[in-house]
Amino acid sequence: MEKLWAPWRMAYVGKSNEPTSGCIFCTKPEEDRDEENYLVHRGETMFIMLNAFPYNTGHLMIVPYRHLADMRDLNPEELLEWMTLSQRALSALEAAFKPEAYNLGINLGRPAGAGIADHVHLHIVPRWNGDTNFMPVIGDVKVLPEALEQSYHKLKAAFR
Repeated sequence: MEKLWAPWRMAYVGKSNEPTSGCIFCTKPEEDRDEENYLVHRGETMFIMLNAFPYNTGHLMIVPYRHLADMRDLNPEELLEWMTLSQRALSALEAAFKPEAYNLGINLGRPAGAGIADHVHLHIVPRWNGDTNFMPVIGDVKVLPEALEQSYHKLKAAFR
């Protein structure tokens, strides 16, 4: 059996078993620990953070500060900033990682795949030709070539 050695992931695997109180999308921006929480940009009504369990390197989420489960409850100012920050995020990802394509998605409700169903958020996943390979199919493993801390610093610089 081949072994995939990624000790830096243990910090995130261990966190998943810790009980959390409240909504992480509400508590993380209230803390003064943007780097530790991977918040790469703060807007007026929305913030952008790296997904701690990414589908791909640079996987971002754009999240409203207000705790809302449904995007239909966003006001016009929030909707405008959501799309404006989406454009900025694409530009920052382009500068930091040079992806060839993107997936943008909103999962409304747990049956639709929302891991945090009570606080709406938009996923932006950078994609490269060939970024899906035999590992997820055969080994049920996704290989990410870069630590989240490195991705954070690249994106933080790209947002400046």
